[in-house]
Amino acid sequence: MTDDPVLIEMLAALDRSPDVLALRLRVIELLAERGRHAEALAQCGTALTQEPGNARAVELLQQCTAALAGGAAPLAPASAEPAALPNTPAVSAPDGQVADVEPASTSNPESVADYDWDAAEDQVADIVAPAFIDSGPAEYAASSDAGLFSRTRVTLADVGGMDEVKRQLDLTLLGPLRNPELAKAFGTSARGGLLLYGPPGCGKTFIASAVAGELGANFYPIEIADILDIYTGSSERNLHSVFEVARRNAPCVLFLDEVDALGHKRSQMSGNSAMRTVVNQLLNEMDSATVDNEGVYILGATNHPWDIDVALRRPGRFDRMILVALPDPAARKAILHYHLRERPVAGIDLGAIAARTEGFSGADLAHVCTSATQLAMAESIRTGTVRPIGMADVEAAMAQIKPSAGAWFESARNVVEFANGDGSYDELAMYMKRMKMR
Repeated sequence: MTDDPVLIEMLAALDRSPDVLALRLRVIELLAERGRHAEALAQCGTALTQEPGNARAVELLQQCTAALAGGAAPLAPASAEPAALPNTPAVSAPDGQVADVEPASTSNPESVADYDWDAAEDQVADIVAPAFIDSGPAEYAASSDAGLFSRTRVTLADVGGMDEVKRQLDLTLLGPLRNPELAKAFGTSARGGLLLYGPPGCGKTFIASAVAGELGANFYPIEIADILDIYTGSSERNLHSVFEVARRNAPCVLFLDEVDALGHKRSQMSGNSAMRTVVNQLLNEMDSATVDNEGVYILGATNHPWDIDVALRRPGRFDRMILVALPDPAARKAILHYHLRERPVAGIDLGAIAARTEGFSGADLAHVCTSATQLAMAESIRTGTVRPIGMADVEAAMAQIKPSAGAWFESARNVVEFANGDGSYDELAMYMKRMKMR
């Protein structure tokens, strides 16, 4: 298995570009062709997390599941009609490795390999629309990508809970933009940038997309890999190009994720002159005295605002900060509904789950849903009978998963206690006090 140059190269390419779904699907096909069905099954789970319901991923999932259960199903070409199977990820062990899937008993006349998957589709057809005990919140709207930009239909109404975040967005950005004459009369504007900060996995990117939807503007998300380059001067040119594209396509919400990596404190870069020039370029691009960013609304996101260069925090740049903290009960309920909405479920009490997951981030809740799906699928594989995800699966998943934001709040506590002389983190301090974290 170690001397397969094609597969080695494809896996290396996937490591470099993990978000390219077509590449992941090709890797799954290669793994399945070589009989490495357990690894292929794990990759199927990742693919379905990236794009729930992807027809090719579902088809490969069925083939790998059948092969592991004892029936060596041939690998169908990509153009074949997809077989019906609930779009669920693979079964994973707690340490992240693929769990051994117990083959169906040979005494069972309906082994998984011979299982009538069309009949299984009929069995779950009435629960593909999630059968929650309560109706749950409105579903998040989907956004469609078109080149560099997306015209998202998501708005703040699709963000469950988080009323304080919405209030601050309306006060600092949306209000002035919706009422330009009134803003002019009061001598204020929405110029400059807005920084969303908080623990990882709490929806900063989703909120930025919702802001673009509120404004009816193009959404232009930028990650650190889109900017940084190994060649001298290329990173600065990339950054300038990003802003130029945003200006040409105004109105536009330019979203800079992990902005602390681009705008790190220059005082801590004594041995990295290349990164200092990137920070300088970012300062220039956001300076209203040298460039015209009319119609470009710059939003940044970071887990570590205390690492951002002080010059980026001055008025006219990222001069306003909003804490995006752990989801409140309403937000948790909305997140759970979103991640279970296209999976076969029955008897799920969203309110009860939300009440028992205080301290969980949005990413933690997504992990709970995925783990519950894996448990239900594992039993379906063992018994040869497809069944929906139930409360018992969710409860078992919650017992295995612990909140992941604790380390972030430990760091934040030090900042609040010893580095809040100018009051920048008063909102964070009040939140931690209210949540009894300090």
